[in-house]
Amino acid sequence: MFPERFSDLPAYAFPRLRALLDCREPGGDILHMTIGEPRHAPPDFVMRIVAQTSADFAKYPPNDGTEAFQSAISGWVLRRYGVELAAASQVLPLNGTREGLYNAAMALCPEQKNGARPVVLIPNPFYQVYMVATLSTGAEPVFVPATEATGFLPDYAALPADVLDRVALAYVCSPSNPQGAVADRDYWKALISLAEKHDFRILADECYSEIYRTAPPVGALEVAKEMGADPERMVIFHSLSKRSNLPGLRSGFAAGGPESIARMKQLRAYAGAPLPLPIQHASAAAWDDEAHVVENRALYQEKFALADQIFAGIPGYAGPEGGFFLWLPVPDGEQAAVKLWEETGIRVLPGAYLAREVDGVNPGARYLRVAMVAPAAELADGLSRLRACLYD
Repeated sequence: MFPERFSDLPAYAFPRLRALLDCREPGGDILHMTIGEPRHAPPDFVMRIVAQTSADFAKYPPNDGTEAFQSAISGWVLRRYGVELAAASQVLPLNGTREGLYNAAMALCPEQKNGARPVVLIPNPFYQVYMVATLSTGAEPVFVPATEATGFLPDYAALPADVLDRVALAYVCSPSNPQGAVADRDYWKALISLAEKHDFRILADECYSEIYRTAPPVGALEVAKEMGADPERMVIFHSLSKRSNLPGLRSGFAAGGPESIARMKQLRAYAGAPLPLPIQHASAAAWDDEAHVVENRALYQEKFALADQIFAGIPGYAGPEGGFFLWLPVPDGEQAAVKLWEETGIRVLPGAYLAREVDGVNPGARYLRVAMVAPAAELADGLSRLRACLYD
């Protein structure tokens, strides 16, 4: 049963993890592999720009972003996806993608769809803000399994037509968190066609798009342009947190059709907070530079290979195609997390904490999410200890 009030929500994943593990003694040197907080070095020029423009902290920043910041974002989208955006009307800078993913639902979800309560589609497992945003709008959440059977991406087309006719919004994360699956061109084509048929918007969470094994993941806007789809059909979300190792900068953006972005801007004018000007200046420079992104991606690609080597031969193991999480199969995620903590001191997140039980099944219950953010040597030690504890 989905909670109708915030007080009915289950505890967030990390307080649940603290309640599970903090009452127990670690069995070795503590290694945190729970939070997706990048630990690679951020580009030097970012802090230099913030320092050089620090006097601008004394000014109110423009709510919609400076022209230079908007242009840097639209320029990056053009280079990355081949999609030309009107910077002033199709781009909205954000305090990280979480702000945008929440406020997009608030701004774009109608009170009714085809005379009934609207539906918001959510992959299961999922980034928790999707659920809270849905609760805030009063829409009905429909959690759709994103499991091995569906390529770790939700099969929204399998839903009944009467449900699809009530869909207002559909969240999709690619590369997916926590599974690391990448939506290919055919997946996006099918989903965009479904959205056109049943008249709903796609909220494409692409914040891990620049961390991948070989080929860059295709983008939702890129495929929509190829198809000639309605530009209002989707909004994409990106961030500097993972791409540029700047989670504390809290800098991201949303981009989409002019009507969608205008409605998000209107809400933000009342209830949002613009990025401080020094942050905007530094962010524009980060979006304009790709050299540091290439270096960062190479470090993660080394970690993909390291994980593949360490977990070779483990039944059900599949290294991620993108992002920086391992989604490791275990008989029971909570029990495995406790065993790992008590015997090795390694801290990981039970997959059930990132998913919702539907019809008695939690699709994350038999998994652990492991963040590969530590330096390579530290990561190799941790993953080797993890394998020895849980699989050997």
